[in-house]
Amino acid sequence: MSLTETLLQLAPSPEILLFIMGAIALLESLALIGLLLPGVVLITATASLAGHQDMSVASLLLAAFGGAILGDGLSFTLGYTQRERVTRMWPLSRHPEWLARGARFFQRYGSLSVFFGRFVGPVRPIIPLIAGMLHMSPRAFLWANLASAALWAPAYVLPGYLLGQTWQQLLTIPAGLEALLITLAVIVVVMVVAFSWLRHQVSRSGRIYRMLARGARRHPLLRRTWLKRSWQGEIPLASWLLLIFSLGGLSGLTIAVIRQRGPFPIDLQVYAFFDALVVPMLPEAGQLLARVGDIVGILALVLPWGAWLLARRHLAALAHVGAGLGGIAVLNILGKALIGRPRPDTPDYLTGSLAYPSAHASSAVVLYGLAAAFIAQELPPQRRFWAYWLAIALTLPMALSRLVIGVHWLTDLIGGGLLGLVVCALVRLAWQRKPHAPLSPCPWPWLTVASLVLLSARVALLPAV
Repeated sequence: MSLTETLLQLAPSPEILLFIMGAIALLESLALIGLLLPGVVLITATASLAGHQDMSVASLLLAAFGGAILGDGLSFTLGYTQRERVTRMWPLSRHPEWLARGARFFQRYGSLSVFFGRFVGPVRPIIPLIAGMLHMSPRAFLWANLASAALWAPAYVLPGYLLGQTWQQLLTIPAGLEALLITLAVIVVVMVVAFSWLRHQVSRSGRIYRMLARGARRHPLLRRTWLKRSWQGEIPLASWLLLIFSLGGLSGLTIAVIRQRGPFPIDLQVYAFFDALVVPMLPEAGQLLARVGDIVGILALVLPWGAWLLARRHLAALAHVGAGLGGIAVLNILGKALIGRPRPDTPDYLTGSLAYPSAHASSAVVLYGLAAAFIAQELPPQRRFWAYWLAIALTLPMALSRLVIGVHWLTDLIGGGLLGLVVCALVRLAWQRKPHAPLSPCPWPWLTVASLVLLSARVALLPAV
């Protein structure tokens, strides 16, 4: 059975899909619940199923529009009628900073905050509640609610609907690989979400960190070790856990690769999948990313930032980033030479180069991972996860491009990613041993433009290496 037939069998009826869309839009806009619900993902998935069934887009938009209006209206009513009790409700009782952030947003934009807030993820479910608590005029709230929902519904629903309409035409999936494709997608999503959750739990505000801190206070030996290894009272648990898990995974995978003496069955299946994949402009995109992610492309990206760090005398940060990038280059060379795994395909510019680990994948992990870590330390704790999600979004296409152009096995990419995480963890542990001056303010827009200009010149003028 093909993936298309499977989706059609599992998908709900059009009437139930309309109900689901309205319910998700309502809950995503509802105070307290909307803070915990991955609304964008659920709306996109539901709209994609509706598009695949060729449902009426007008009815789908109407369901999302109605649910969004009702959700914001209920939140406004809750704040208007339960003003004093709201702060004692879970999860706001555990996270008063959410209300504070929404209040600051409302004070800045006034009545327009109801309109703007619907499109700003971190405050979207809070703004109607704040508006009610501050007794905003119900008539003014109603107009802002209607106008914002009229723009919000198509902005969130149509991309998913378009995906459902076109994905089958864009992808020709070889028979027998549907289950593998779904499994790989689920594994990636679970790993990303689990790491994001674990990183929060071992930060100062996380439960795991607080539990370990309480244990350290009760035992003198643990207390001395805790304080000795911490900076300003906070031990870098996230970096230690990242090092332990990535090093263990890398060691196990590398042993298996050495014993296998060739590609694994999953490597052959994934290679066959990408070899048979028919997507317009995908091979060209893979070749483009091959140039972006090689040593010359990485130098083009980091050169403006390195020059700025040097000019501002942030020598410690420059040294740590340089050590990370230099270290991963050396480890890639040594790993390829010691393991000696051949590539599935070797174009002329890669003659003599071996496969394991993937240098593109490992270098991308180090580059974007360290960038995310240094950016996150300058952000408030509640916004730091955005830097890591952005790093993941930039790294995944770079790694997958190696499969698109057929020069790596899947396990090469996994090994390269794990090796990159090991280097990231070591660099962060070295950095966190003592306090450093903040890197902000930073002219990041100008530096980003300079990096893109150099990278464009590299792609246009130089061949892949």
